[in-house]
Amino acid sequence: MQLLPLDTPERIALAGNWLSAPENARWLDFGNGVQCVTPVMLKVMTQRDIHCLRIYTGDTGATPAGVVGLSNIDRKFQTASVWCVLGDKTQAGCSARAVAKMLTIAFTELGLHAVSCWTLEINKGGRGVIECLPFTFIGRLRQCHYLDGRPYDRLLYDMLASEHREI
Repeated sequence: MQLLPLDTPERIALAGNWLSAPENARWLDFGNGVQCVTPVMLKVMTQRDIHCLRIYTGDTGATPAGVVGLSNIDRKFQTASVWCVLGDKTQAGCSARAVAKMLTIAFTELGLHAVSCWTLEINKGGRGVIECLPFTFIGRLRQCHYLDGRPYDRLLYDMLASEHREI
């Protein structure tokens, strides 16, 4: 499994297509109501230092499986949010390793102190990824994320650099 930079038009297009797919975008929130990230928006994100984005490969290391990112990177307060989207649903099982590798980048290369994440209470896949890593559950935002016109809670987690271990 590898993390590959979004440094080619092909990788940006692939990741953008995954992020804009309705079955993936419904779980996302990039602020100000933005859920669907297009390849053009993704290209802009790669050029800003508040994001660190990578394509991750499956277990064989060759086939792209999804996209993982750090967003809202704040170098003064040494914080960020981590997220991932499994683009190729046939490669389930590698997302937790991708997040763990991205956390290594956050804590070692970027020198961050704390990273947070969230998932919806009904997102079993997202909860599975988060809960197999040493994140700490820190609370919930009640009824703040709408799916199909119905509000759901967001479950909030964080991790300190001292708690991180790669899997």
